[in-house]
Amino acid sequence: MTRALSLAILLAALPTRAADPPPRLFEHPNLFAWCIVPFDAKKRGPEERVAMLKQLGFTKYAYDWRAEHLPTFDREVGLLKQHGIELTAVWFPANLGADARALLDVIVKHKVTPQLWVTMGDPGGADQAAKVANAVKVLRPIADEAAKFGCKVALYNHGGWFGEPANQVAVVEALKLPNVGIVYNLHHGHDHLPRFREHLAAMRPHLLALNLNGMLPDGEKLGKKILPLGVGTLDLKMLRDIAAGGYAGPIGILGHTQDDAEARLRDNLDGLAWLRPQLAGTPAGPFPKLRTHPGRP
Repeated sequence: MTRALSLAILLAALPTRAADPPPRLFEHPNLFAWCIVPFDAKKRGPEERVAMLKQLGFTKYAYDWRAEHLPTFDREVGLLKQHGIELTAVWFPANLGADARALLDVIVKHKVTPQLWVTMGDPGGADQAAKVANAVKVLRPIADEAAKFGCKVALYNHGGWFGEPANQVAVVEALKLPNVGIVYNLHHGHDHLPRFREHLAAMRPHLLALNLNGMLPDGEKLGKKILPLGVGTLDLKMLRDIAAGGYAGPIGILGHTQDDAEARLRDNLDGLAWLRPQLAGTPAGPFPKLRTHPGRP
């Protein structure tokens, strides 16, 4: 018997550890809370917000802010680390000015590596090529700076030219940087619904995060841009399309109203829990009673 064969037999006899299962896309460990800092009727501070996240079982969190929140960002990140909550992403300016530097200083201090979510308006230019080039000119310094600290930059769709998936893909591919991708928001994608599968397929190689929202046809035009999950008539279809499209990254649960942020997050979690079994073909049970919305029509 050769030495190599003997070693192979010995290794085969050793007990093996099963590989960890991949995270389930719409299960709680893969979810993060988003849009709950300026969007909160109770105007929680860092301590109250982190306590709320713990109470709701979130282990991931994306930070949005206004100028008045920046002085407490350092304290908030410290509390997140203390309680084992990942800072998944930070809303980030389309520049490296004073606010950006304040955010980066805290990120570096605490040795965290959140995605930096950047949006911008029309970058200007006479044609598509010029617009892409101008967007690249704005974003490259941010991406280069983020790379120094191990952070990725995600282009955030927020309407207009920059919010179109095809344009974002073009910008990412023009940048050719390994730390640049896309975060896609359903609540800013109502006009994309007729071609959502096509857009998702184009974005998927670059998709770093995806934020859910209750969706229905022409929802934004009807004044129903932000809905709890399960209320939208297209929600089950959207979840199926996302799962079938091969996306496997983190999933955002939206606040983004002036309700109590905890109540709104609970409504979305309950709506998602109602939808999840239906993905496997289980008939829908009773719809949950919501706290911030009348419920399904």
